[in-house]
Amino acid sequence: METLPKMYKVPEPTLRRLPWYLSVCRLLKSRGETYVSSTRLSKETNIVASQIAKDLSCVNIVGRTRVGYEIDNLLAVLEDFLGFTTIHKAFLFGVGRLGGALLNDTGLKQFGLEVVAAFDTNPRIVGHSVSGIPVYHINELEAKMRRHQVKIGILTVPIDNAQEVADKMVVWGIKAIWNFTPLRIRVPQDIVVQNTSLYAHLSLMFNRLDGSAE
Repeated sequence: METLPKMYKVPEPTLRRLPWYLSVCRLLKSRGETYVSSTRLSKETNIVASQIAKDLSCVNIVGRTRVGYEIDNLLAVLEDFLGFTTIHKAFLFGVGRLGGALLNDTGLKQFGLEVVAAFDTNPRIVGHSVSGIPVYHINELEAKMRRHQVKIGILTVPIDNAQEVADKMVVWGIKAIWNFTPLRIRVPQDIVVQNTSLYAHLSLMFNRLDGSAE
């Protein structure tokens, strides 16, 4: 089963849904199942079956009539297309509660992201390790960049320091930033930024909860 060339632009909403299909397939495979239909994926993800078929066709996956998709092939194609089969090294900036939790999250590596070092300014943290990951002072970033040649930075610093740290990341060669702060950081156009605001999702949940109670 072939995938489309990497330069093919899959719509962002589809990219956001593909990992859901991957997670369901991993679960079904662990249960010994070998095929999955779009109807089954729809039931597990609450996404319309026709949309699932359209999403999978975007990465050149077509199921068999009355059989569905072969799970092993579906897993292989999705993992490769989403970049989960290649390990991407990353630095984490800000070892507070959220940053520390991410350092302890061994599941990230299963999805192709390996945090190889963290940076902070707190003397009680710098020089120590969290889950085997060393924590350095932010002033050591240049030297560590030369050693590891990391392109991805995870931003979990307090909002007051977010732009300053983001600027340092860009200066020393970080090309993609996973931003967990509520601040929309300003970066050059060639820098990839993925904003993941826990507070924004929390407010959305509260809003929907209040609306459902009416």
